Amino acid sequence: MTAESRLRAAVAHAAVAVGAPAGFEPALDRPRDRAHGDWATNAALALAKPLGKKPRDVAEALLAAMNLAEAGVAKAEIAGPGFINFTLATGDLAAGLATIIAQGAAYGRPAAATGKAVNVEFVSANPTGPLHVGHGRQAALGDAISALLEYAGWTVTREFYYNDGGGQIERLRDSVYARIVGAPLAEDLYHGDYVQDVASGFVADLAKARGATPDEAREHVRLAWHTDASLRDAVRMFAVAYLRAEQDTDLQAFGVRFDVYYLESSLYTDRKVEETIAALRAGGHTFEQDGALWLRTTDFGDDKDRVMVRSAEKGGEPTYFVPDVAYHVTKWKRGFARAIDVQGADHHSTTTRVRAGLQALEMGIPAGYPEYVLHQMVTVMRGGEEVKISKRAGSYVTVRDLVDEVGRDAVRYFFLMRKGESQLVFDVDLARSQSEENPVYYIQMAHARLSGIFRVGNVDPATVTGESVDWAVLAEAEERELVKALLDWPTLVAGAAEALEPHRVATWLLDTARLVHLWYHKHHVLGEPEPVMRARLALARAARITLANALGVLGIAAPERM
Repeated sequence: MTAESRLRAAVAHAAVAVGAPAGFEPALDRPRDRAHGDWATNAALALAKPLGKKPRDVAEALLAAMNLAEAGVAKAEIAGPGFINFTLATGDLAAGLATIIAQGAAYGRPAAATGKAVNVEFVSANPTGPLHVGHGRQAALGDAISALLEYAGWTVTREFYYNDGGGQIERLRDSVYARIVGAPLAEDLYHGDYVQDVASGFVADLAKARGATPDEAREHVRLAWHTDASLRDAVRMFAVAYLRAEQDTDLQAFGVRFDVYYLESSLYTDRKVEETIAALRAGGHTFEQDGALWLRTTDFGDDKDRVMVRSAEKGGEPTYFVPDVAYHVTKWKRGFARAIDVQGADHHSTTTRVRAGLQALEMGIPAGYPEYVLHQMVTVMRGGEEVKISKRAGSYVTVRDLVDEVGRDAVRYFFLMRKGESQLVFDVDLARSQSEENPVYYIQMAHARLSGIFRVGNVDPATVTGESVDWAVLAEAEERELVKALLDWPTLVAGAAEALEPHRVATWLLDTARLVHLWYHKHHVLGEPEPVMRARLALARAARITLANALGVLGIAAPERM
């Protein structure tokens, strides 16, 4: 039992003793001001009304009913209207470090997996060009959410949904054709240098297949383009495959993997869209108007009804949210009772429509299915000015640009250090700097310094087990604060997983790194008297373990040297 759980149990027992209602669970929180102790409870305030007493009187009764020594409490004080502040005995507080050392890489994880499956879909970029920085933020966010859920015991399937059809793919095809034959590029086509790479790749393959020169292959494309549908299809399929492979390479370099790649086109070839439209018709929530088929999304909380299938005059095709509904039906049928979609904030309007479509199918899908995590875009700054153009992409900065310039770890941390729904400014100069101002450098340096203690002292960390340690010697203020931060990790990571907010881990890492550096600079480990050195080595190992675990959740390396 940890010091926190022992204290919580003691407060709960005291609450029962003073007449608390059945099921009462006291809250414990860290005081903002360290002078107010290690833990605080508002139990007296919560119990005052049901007990019909003043909060301070309840607080006094609670303290009178507690065995403070057994609870590991060195000092207890009533503050304000009835808060109770507890200061734990140093030995009781620091003894929790033994658990960290014993559990190692498992520290902070639940004892057993939940056995529950969750699908996390993210990035899902159209295969029409390199991944831009918005995709990069989404990749980092989705991957970290997946890691958090795995840390919490979920079985996670990472999924990438390829929109490999529609007008944007036709524009890609036409853009490649223009580059092949040297025709002018229309304004609505893709202009980045990557299109030339695709065009050159197709020409090389065609020339090889026909036993021709590249110039002869280009001329063949020019002459046959408007009459040979198979040639146009070949260019389209080559371009999509080329850019899919490039995106996959960029994601792998970014440390992001996927378990499933789902093609939008399969929804049509497998008749999933057709089946979904038929099922929606049968459900009684559709109507026809102006030659179009509509879904009564207002029945499910939308502000107005939406067109499902356009009129014949407008092409007679399903609108964009219909395949999204069909796609999420496949997730449900694949056994994912929970699905999370990480998308840009520009998808906000689609959430209600997709959910409405799923509800209209009356398949037992929960109203909040899927869960959406929406994020804002990224502004890239260098030298105090916004960077908008990438030579390769043409009109935007790519993930590869940032990774090549500042490294994967910095990019991932910077993308994750703010809540997804907040605007993010990516300062390239700061991300490149090797200084305390660079948060990821500062955090990794804390881990490296802890590792250096063992290296300089020629101590194998595995030999520091926490056994026969006098925890009471870790009495310095900096030690107590660091110990508390490390012991808070399980609660912190559980809360981050529940809220789907990896930025909480990023913030905890930065705050804890500050405590590590402060302790490192103020207190020696090696060369101290044996009881002190033994205890501080244990603290160093526990901090090293916990920092590495947290960095791992964000997909960032924990270096031993810098």
